[in-house]
Amino acid sequence: MAKKDYSEKVPGPMQAVYDEIVGRIDEFSRAYLDSEYAGLGRKAAATLCRKRPSPLLSGGSNTWAGGIVHALCTVNFGFDKAEKPHTDLSTICEFFGIAKSTVAAKGKKVRELLKMKHYSFEWILQRLVDESSMCWIISVNGYLVDARSMPVEVQEIAFEKGLIPYIPAEGRV
Repeated sequence: MAKKDYSEKVPGPMQAVYDEIVGRIDEFSRAYLDSEYAGLGRKAAATLCRKRPSPLLSGGSNTWAGGIVHALCTVNFGFDKAEKPHTDLSTICEFFGIAKSTVAAKGKKVRELLKMKHYSFEWILQRLVDESSMCWIISVNGYLVDARSMPVEVQEIAFEKGLIPYIPAEGRV
């Protein structure tokens, strides 16, 4: 068995909850999205499992799984038909067996708990990180700049501070 990435580690008492939620997210991702969405879903579920107390202890696993998928689709433009892959709210609701208002509310809760935004590089698809200038804007001496145009030394400092996803001069980490 492969060693788990830290982003997927969960406390022992939360393992069964995590496995149930992730199983549903993986199943949905295989059918309607892709493996990158599934990976982000596993990371989100694990992060929620590690919160004290974990919000996943209240509510059903289908509701949380649907909320996580909804949150990820929201910040990754996954509801836009022009995007590949994409889905729609009705498909999520039907798959997870939950109402539109429930999945939307749970998705909003997930986004709030995990501080998910369209420019949060830890929660968006890699191609969007590469395409989006918002993931790369940093403040240097009071000026907003695109870190990709800065010297490597500045990129290294920004990366160490968690301000950018990787050092562009060196490629993806």
